[in-house]
Amino acid sequence: MSKRLRSPEVCADCSVQDPRWASINRGVLICDECCSVHRSLGRHISQVRHLKHTPWPPTLLQMVQTLYSNGANSIWEHSLLDPASILSGKRKANPQDKVHPNKAEFIRAKYQMLAFVHRLPCRDDDSVTAKDLSKQLHSSVRTGNLETCLRLLSLGAQANFFNPEKGSTPLHVAAKAGQILQAELLAVYGADPGTPDSAGKTPIDYARQGGHHELADRLVEIQHELTDRLAFYLCGRKPDHKNGQHFIIPQMADSSLDLSELAKAAKKKLQSLSNHLFEELAMDVYDEVDRRETDAVWLATQNHSTLVTETTVVPFLPVNPEYSSTRNQGRQKLARFNAHEFATLVIDILSDAKRRQQGNSVPASKDSVELVLKRISNQQSGESQENDQPDYDSVASDEDTDLEPVSNKNSRGKSLEADLSDGAVTVQEFLNVKNALVASEAKIQQLMKVNNNLNDELRIMQKKDAKHHSSLTQFIAKGSKVEKQNSVPESDYDNPFHDSELDDARKIKQRSMVWQGEGVILETGDSVADANAVLPSTEDVIRKTEQITKNIQELLRAAQENKHDSYIPCSERIHVAVTEMAALFPKKPKSDMVRIALRLLTSSAYRLQSECKKTLAVESSPATDVQLVTQQVIQCAYDIAKAAKQLVTITTKENTN
Repeated sequence: MSKRLRSPEVCADCSVQDPRWASINRGVLICDECCSVHRSLGRHISQVRHLKHTPWPPTLLQMVQTLYSNGANSIWEHSLLDPASILSGKRKANPQDKVHPNKAEFIRAKYQMLAFVHRLPCRDDDSVTAKDLSKQLHSSVRTGNLETCLRLLSLGAQANFFNPEKGSTPLHVAAKAGQILQAELLAVYGADPGTPDSAGKTPIDYARQGGHHELADRLVEIQHELTDRLAFYLCGRKPDHKNGQHFIIPQMADSSLDLSELAKAAKKKLQSLSNHLFEELAMDVYDEVDRRETDAVWLATQNHSTLVTETTVVPFLPVNPEYSSTRNQGRQKLARFNAHEFATLVIDILSDAKRRQQGNSVPASKDSVELVLKRISNQQSGESQENDQPDYDSVASDEDTDLEPVSNKNSRGKSLEADLSDGAVTVQEFLNVKNALVASEAKIQQLMKVNNNLNDELRIMQKKDAKHHSSLTQFIAKGSKVEKQNSVPESDYDNPFHDSELDDARKIKQRSMVWQGEGVILETGDSVADANAVLPSTEDVIRKTEQITKNIQELLRAAQENKHDSYIPCSERIHVAVTEMAALFPKKPKSDMVRIALRLLTSSAYRLQSECKKTLAVESSPATDVQLVTQQVIQCAYDIAKAAKQLVTITTKENTN
């Protein structure tokens, strides 16, 4: 193991003594509590690694140590250093603050919204500004001043920028100058060691020509970091790049399933992906490996004398707003793969990465990454999901790119009971959810049209004579089923809006309930025992979800148009729709998943009202304060949408069984 950081001082976010984690791309050290928030943000915001229980490349650790020692944290807290910030009420978190909401809100503002970073003067052409910053970065990497380069990167400089005047990238310059720590920083921000300059030479070539052999060897490792990490995850070994070994393909102890038709079909689909889609899939699996390994370290290093709260759990990969919603959905589904299924997928990716690097091409297909994930995940179950449609928008058509090795892509959370509200959401991310809900409406309308007459008949007859409920349900049960298009996979909380076999009317219970706080009180109608016995019908839950969807879309439009005075009316309509949906469910559901989803649904609705009311108090405050409130409003609405989706999924699965 390489040299460790000596006597780390305080957490960059809350000043707790002796932090045990590092955020690599931010160049700071953080404590356990703050790390839990960093992990919930995703690797595109913060790449965390434990200082003692995770292997470190020596120069990568040295880079973090140098940034930390030279005050990299001041880059992210620039405006807080101004004494005037105290007068405005802005302050950083302290050790006594609670993780949620105090530390979490500060960390999200600091790293996700970059609320405290020094802003450049506004210019008409942002692309020119980014180009100027990238040119400055191109010149700065020849020196050892890491914090200057990190500041440029934080302002928008591109690590892989190709300078047309010099005919090279910043990594070429760093390699020529033998600046190994600069090369580490550039690689963390996405620089590719395999990029040729105008003369056709790569940074690796220049490092070797300059006699910087350690740097050259490290650049080769960085170039193969993705496949190295996948191989190390399975077998604990990395290839010997110095001797020309660039791939290790582990073997499964039980490979009998590899001979099945489904396994062969899955591999064929994987091989038919375009290079672009295959690279995206490989990067997503890389992120899932990082999440699983970090989870293992996290659990091993926590003080188990105290309960690890739900809010510290990262059950699947957080949403990256720069990715399509379909890709984000596929990334989250990776968490459902068991050890054998995930290992099989990793091995298949390693094998195909090696094949693609060697130039054995296969005609490209337009099959999405999501379809490949579904096929591979069904190897053991043997169930086909050919009609399983994505929840969100379809993947755009991707053109096949030039064949190239899968190289380092650093722009790379398990329990359903986890608090799904952990993690901030941007406007773009919420747009993805809006698209998801809009896409589902057509399917909902089709479902409701098929069953509209039956539902109307049921309600009219129930109003006339409640005593005939038993005979009525028997009558409706004969005609309340539509053709089942596909079944919902177990724990498929990412796929709520599937056309599925409707629940028969024997399960349809009409209740009169009143919502109070976070519990349902039975007012009239069925007994408590009956209320606890069954879930509401699928179509009733979908109908209420549709109402919530429309109200959330209205709130989103108000947020996009900065109509803050519309927040409160929108939140009240959402709260009414949520109350009506929650009233469909029993007072004490037997399922833990239902209880957790209901708790998230209702608590998010109350939080939404509270956050919307804050807009009245901050209208005269600085723009940053309004943005923070808007961010929280969108977060609450996003949590409501997730909870509603989850309830539809659970109800559909239970009523179909």
